[in-house]
Amino acid sequence: MLHGKTVAVVIPAYQEAQQILKVVRALPAFVDKIVVVDDCSSDGTSEVVLRFMEQHPETSVLPMAVKSRKTPSTAEAEAKMIPADVLSPDPLRDRIILLRNVQNGGVGAAVARGYLWCREHRIACAAVMNGDAQMDPEELESICGPVVDDGVDYVKGNRLIHRSAWLVIPKVRYIGNSILSLLTKIASGYWRISDTQTGYTAISLKAMDALRLEDIYKSYGMPNDMLVKLNIAYCTIREIEITPLYNVGEQSKMNIMRVIPRISALLVKSFFKRLYIKYFFRDFHPLFILYHLSFFLLLVDIPVLLELCSRTVNGGPYPISLLALLAVLSISGFQSLIFAMWMDILDNERLYK
Repeated sequence: MLHGKTVAVVIPAYQEAQQILKVVRALPAFVDKIVVVDDCSSDGTSEVVLRFMEQHPETSVLPMAVKSRKTPSTAEAEAKMIPADVLSPDPLRDRIILLRNVQNGGVGAAVARGYLWCREHRIACAAVMNGDAQMDPEELESICGPVVDDGVDYVKGNRLIHRSAWLVIPKVRYIGNSILSLLTKIASGYWRISDTQTGYTAISLKAMDALRLEDIYKSYGMPNDMLVKLNIAYCTIREIEITPLYNVGEQSKMNIMRVIPRISALLVKSFFKRLYIKYFFRDFHPLFILYHLSFFLLLVDIPVLLELCSRTVNGGPYPISLLALLAVLSISGFQSLIFAMWMDILDNERLYK
């Protein structure tokens, strides 16, 4: 326990037979439960963990009040998720809980499965550390601390603000991460965050209760999708500086050039989902109108701009009316967009804790 609160670490693992024990062994003593979710690996990840459990039969019994609670929402989430086998002999006593998805679902599916176990067992704080040993376990207490001590709903690590980030992180990843962070700020409404692709996070029980875990995006866009869902649920957030670790053991399996277009499309869809749910259906806010007005004006602006470009290429005249229309549409569109973003930023200030 950390300051009297139960803590679990969810470790999504796919083809991590070589690295998984490095992560498990390094976890500090205050971690009550280590929830390893093997996402149907074929390299023997589960067998490696099982052998370790037999050789190191650590126990960690949860307090009676937090042992297990199967609510209707938990049962519904269970039914919609990829089925998983519980391979631990005694999940209530064992410190390591080994779950194995019956089919590969992606990192998001594995994290959601781990969260579901933590929610069912009323774990106060669930951290996530990937199974590739690229997250420093010595920083785990600083990640969990705000959840346990200050009641923050979601804490995420940030490697980009570390002084060594530009030197350590491969340049393509640094730039790709920065682009996705900018898009995620707009989509999620958490305008102060960056390094949105880090998986080193901690979430409170309250936030796990507020989310539909079965709807969490299943692939590499999971951290971005989570932020949008957390914002819609009015969850508070804080960032903690963490050390960027690369080339420790296995290389990351993520192809940044392939995932950027996919995650960008997800973020566009998520932006409108947040806009409609939060600022139209639940509670109306003028920024809803301003965003849509700006999009309409800028879209109407495009054919006018194309017409002027065409006349430039063909050496045609520039009617004053066309230039005036372009100016009015552009200025009005960008003014509306800036005001909408400004209102969005102000409205979400309350979620930083």
